[in-house]
Amino acid sequence: MTFTTQRYEFQDKPADYARLARELTALLAGERDFVANAANTAALLFDALPRVNWAGFYFLKDGGLVVGPFQGKPACVRIALGRGVCGTAALERRTQLVPDVHLFPGHIACDAASRSELVVPLMAGDTLLGVLDIDSPEASRFDADDARGLEALARVFLAAVAAR
Repeated sequence: MTFTTQRYEFQDKPADYARLARELTALLAGERDFVANAANTAALLFDALPRVNWAGFYFLKDGGLVVGPFQGKPACVRIALGRGVCGTAALERRTQLVPDVHLFPGHIACDAASRSELVVPLMAGDTLLGVLDIDSPEASRFDADDARGLEALARVFLAAVAAR
């Protein structure tokens, strides 16, 4: 199957995230494999989202987060719950929108170029599966529209793997 990613300007973020959600739904259609869908989701987001330098997943394993499929520079392999932006999102089970990671207490600098970060917890009911993590080299890159859009994309991913 050949898949061509659309280009997005994100001038109208709600509309563009809705289009991206439809594109992700089509990309993941018919596939239930957790890792395969995480890999394709990370690749799509990295390609479609402007001004990002990392897009991917950390999954809950043995009481902490372990890096999953991603696009970008090599990443931290393990993150403790409550540590850094990803660990905080996982522990609090709520999206973390961080305009300047250098001001976030306990930030973990996997890529020194990252300046802002958006992390969405992946919840299956009350069960934490991991987090979706997006980084940017631009301070204040993400806003509330991005948070809502990425939360919707996380739901698309979770729906695709629900039968795993």
